[in-house]
Amino acid sequence: MALLRSVARTPLGNALCKRLLSSAAVGRGFSSGVGATEQMSLIRELRERTSAPIKEVKSALVDCQWDIEAAQKELRKRGQVVASKKSSRTAAEGLLALAQSEGKAAVIELNCETDFVARNEIFQHLALALAKQALLVENPSNQVSGIYHMGPEHLEGLKLNLEHPKISGETTVQNAITEVAAMMGENVKFRRGYAMCASSHGVLSTYLHTSPQPGLGRIAGILSLEVEDENSQLDALQRVGSELAMHIVAAKPLFLTKELVTPDALEGEREILKSQAETSGKPQMAIDRMVEGRLRKYMEEVVLMEQKFVVNDSINVKTLISNLSKEVGSSVKIGNFFRMEVGEGIQRNETSSAPEPVAQAV
Repeated sequence: MALLRSVARTPLGNALCKRLLSSAAVGRGFSSGVGATEQMSLIRELRERTSAPIKEVKSALVDCQWDIEAAQKELRKRGQVVASKKSSRTAAEGLLALAQSEGKAAVIELNCETDFVARNEIFQHLALALAKQALLVENPSNQVSGIYHMGPEHLEGLKLNLEHPKISGETTVQNAITEVAAMMGENVKFRRGYAMCASSHGVLSTYLHTSPQPGLGRIAGILSLEVEDENSQLDALQRVGSELAMHIVAAKPLFLTKELVTPDALEGEREILKSQAETSGKPQMAIDRMVEGRLRKYMEEVVLMEQKFVVNDSINVKTLISNLSKEVGSSVKIGNFFRMEVGEGIQRNETSSAPEPVAQAV
């Protein structure tokens, strides 16, 4: 000690002592008087709060002198930077979330990179919260068809109140998505949403396929049944509506009626069938008959009213609706329908500005 004091009296020695003391302070800062048991407790608690990797949790606590509140803020800052770097990565997994009120249903698609994250409770909580928010959005496109689209621009700036132990409080939709992306370590993005409104005499029916919990799934089918007499049997309408929503998921219809098949779709299919028939080497008249016969088959595959009903394939959907009308004593028709599936069209849309795919009535 005496030797250290004598050295410290010289200018060079004084500087050396300051560096030694500074290093000692850093060493003390690393431990900050916090014992090993308490350190492990803080690491465990912060990991439970944030779901961040243990390595990142410990690093933030060390940098913040084991102040857990400051470390939590530091993790959020780091996570948001990492999330922004990952935002360009393809996110083709995820979930659809559905919210419904009387006369209206909304379904949104929240994407991530892996199915593992899609099974995370925080990701699922966010998806359900976004669906509830989408249900409150007024028709942004002023369409009158009963179905309207909601892109990220319609939701990202809206307020969202989350009620999850690890992500709670009022924030914006965009900030919530960024925070969840930071916690998950993957690109998370809201891709699209659709809402459907029923008429005053209509009934909305929905079905979610591969559903990990109520309101979530990977494929959604939604339709509205409209009836002339508002006093008709709702039980029968709801029963058949639920079966038809499941049918839409399974049968993948593209159009409601034959009259609504677009000329482009019809001509494109005709060209494909003609090319296939010409390889048979048969006369042109026979080829024409083959094409027309296959076109009728095509209509039965893509037109909802012409499809065989998946619950009872001895009838088609047109006959099902006719039988339902007789059962309730009033004319019933399908107003609108659409089908969505997680990830559909993502690869195509990465290189195209075409609208998001969704099977729906026109």
